[in-house]
Amino acid sequence: MKPVVVKIPVERIHDWDTFHTVFAEILGFPKFYGRNMNAWIDCMTSVDCPEDGMSEVHGTKEAGMILDLGVCTEFARRCPQQYEAILDSVGFVNHRRMEAGEEPVLSLSFWNAQPLK
Repeated sequence: MKPVVVKIPVERIHDWDTFHTVFAEILGFPKFYGRNMNAWIDCMTSVDCPEDGMSEVHGTKEAGMILDLGVCTEFARRCPQQYEAILDSVGFVNHRRMEAGEEPVLSLSFWNAQPLK
């Protein structure tokens, strides 16, 4: 089984507001989505559980979901806090699931065309 690949249009992200708007739109977060990283983590933790109602796009328990950021050098430079939040929070989602006896569900695909520093 192949993982679900979700292209994240990082070129649309310029601040925290646009970060949460993009993820809510692309993944179909619920109307009550809190637009903060705790809420993002809650939605992403349940991305393979449609019955939880935390997203409209779902990975699978067997193969998970890949968030494809594409070439994200400019995004990482323009929005370093949001870039780091994605990296840290994907790791936290997987850690949280493993602590609960579940399989990791998220992977990232991205490439920085140039060193960030």
